[in-house]
Amino acid sequence: MFSSDHAGAVFFDVDGTLVPGTSSSVFLAGFLGHRDALAKAEDAYASGDLDNRQVSELDAKGWAGVSEEQVSGWLDGLPLVSGITETVGWCCQHGLVPVLATLAWAPVGSYLTDRFGFHAFSGPRLETIDSRFTGRVACHFDEYDKRDFALAQARELGLAPHACGAIGDSRSDLPLFASVGLSVAFNASTGARAAATVTMDGGDLRCVLPVLSRLVTATR
Repeated sequence: MFSSDHAGAVFFDVDGTLVPGTSSSVFLAGFLGHRDALAKAEDAYASGDLDNRQVSELDAKGWAGVSEEQVSGWLDGLPLVSGITETVGWCCQHGLVPVLATLAWAPVGSYLTDRFGFHAFSGPRLETIDSRFTGRVACHFDEYDKRDFALAQARELGLAPHACGAIGDSRSDLPLFASVGLSVAFNASTGARAAATVTMDGGDLRCVLPVLSRLVTATR
């Protein structure tokens, strides 16, 4: 799908960006039985009262005993913003490599990558034994790891950070916004809007395409 002659890369956030108005973790917690507690913890993360490690450990406990297959089935109902397929396709056609840079759990990143054709994904990992989750975190991942993952992806693709863009909505996107050439705050928090190159609101991801075209024209 991807040629060696990339114009750039675009890093897409998941929770609050591709998943509108909520997070994939809160969605899944509705099946796992701890939705309200997790929603409060995520609000505390957004305000800076909790770090991502604390939120992840609280959430992970609720996954204990659940099978990977069950979670995959639940993800088929994950609410998603319109236009993801078309936006990913446009990026590929114009030499922009679409990558998920997210703090969503790895099963979510893997699911969305397979479904929509993203190049790669980031995120924390849950411990599993015999295809069932244990309730423990195998690998933590925070907003700085997210930035570092994106920059490592850019290096692997032979791209400078200024040839890359990021689309996100919240606190977890701020380090990445500060590290790339183009940042788009999409349906975003006040802090993300203040940090971004461009702010956009809407129910269809395709509204960002005119902005992403700047990455294409900048390399010509």
